[in-house]
Amino acid sequence: MSLYNNLLKISEDWLKYAIRLNLLNENKEDLTELRNRVLGTEKIKTYLSDIADFHSVLVSNHKNPDLPIYKLLFLLDIGLDSDVPQIQTAINEILKHRDENGVYLSLINIPKHFKGNGENVFGWCLCDAPLLLYALVKANVDYNKYIKAGVEHLVTFYKDNGFSCTVSKELGKFRGPGRKEDCCPYATLIMAKLLSSVPDYKNSDIAHTSAEALLSLWENSLEKHPYMFYMGTDFRKLKAPAIWYDIVSVADVLSRFENVRKDKRFIEMISIIKEKQDNNGLFTPEAIYLKYKDWDYGQKKIPSPYLTYLCLNILKNAGYE
Repeated sequence: MSLYNNLLKISEDWLKYAIRLNLLNENKEDLTELRNRVLGTEKIKTYLSDIADFHSVLVSNHKNPDLPIYKLLFLLDIGLDSDVPQIQTAINEILKHRDENGVYLSLINIPKHFKGNGENVFGWCLCDAPLLLYALVKANVDYNKYIKAGVEHLVTFYKDNGFSCTVSKELGKFRGPGRKEDCCPYATLIMAKLLSSVPDYKNSDIAHTSAEALLSLWENSLEKHPYMFYMGTDFRKLKAPAIWYDIVSVADVLSRFENVRKDKRFIEMISIIKEKQDNNGLFTPEAIYLKYKDWDYGQKKIPSPYLTYLCLNILKNAGYE
C-alpha cells in the first residue's frame, strides 16, 4: 500500500486516477474531481480528439502506436468510459463497420506483393479484430447484441497450438511470414486477452489452451519463433505501453488466468520482471516507442510511473502484492 501511495506522489493526474481505481480499488464516484482534472489535461484531450475520428489512420502496421484502437484502449484502461463524448463517438464509429459474422472491421491496405489487393478496404485481421471486440467489452457495450457473435466467430479459428494468421475475405490471400500451420503469437495473445474479459469464455478450454500456447513459446523460446515473433533479449526488456508482443504485454494477459499463476513458466516471467524493480519499488523502461517521447515511459534514464503501474498491476493480479 505504501508503494502505491508513493507512486501516486510522482504520477500525473491521469495515472493517479488509474492507480486509485485499479490498484487501490477506490470507488469511481469518489473520484469525480480528479476525473475532471484528467479530462482537462492536454495529453488526454489530444487522445480524445484522435479517437473521435476513429478510422482516420490506415492500418498498415499493427505495431503503430498512433492507431486509434491503442489510444482508445489506453483511455479505457485508465478508467475513462463511454460517458466521455469522444469515447462514445469512437464506439459508435466501430459499431458502424461490422461484417455478417459480427466481426468489426478496420480500414486496412494490404499491398499486392503481400497478396492483398493494394486498396484501402474495410476488413479484419486476427491481429486487430479481437482488440475492437475487447474495447467494446471494456466500454460495457451490450454483449449479447453487439459482441457475442463476433467472439463466437473468431474462436472458430482456434487450432490446437493457438490462433494462426487469419484475415477476412476483403484482404485476399494475405498471410504473415510464417508456416500456415503455426500459431501467430500476437493473434493468440490478443485473443487470450479478449477471452479473459468475457465471462462465457474466461475459463473455457480455448482460453486455457491459448494461454498454454504462449507459455509453450516461452518454454521453447530458443527454438520456436513462429511468424518471426521472438521471446529473446528484446522481448524481455520492459516497455510501455503494452500494445505489442513483449514480456509486459504477455505477462499482463497471462496474469488474468487463475490456473496460470502457479505455472513455473509464468513464475519465471514474473521473476524476470521483479528483478528489474529498483529499491524504491519502481521500474525503468529498457526499450521505448519513439512516438511516446513526451510521456514518462518514452525514455530509458529514470523510473517511469506508468510502466511501474503496469508492472504492479501484473504483480497484483498474480498475487505478488
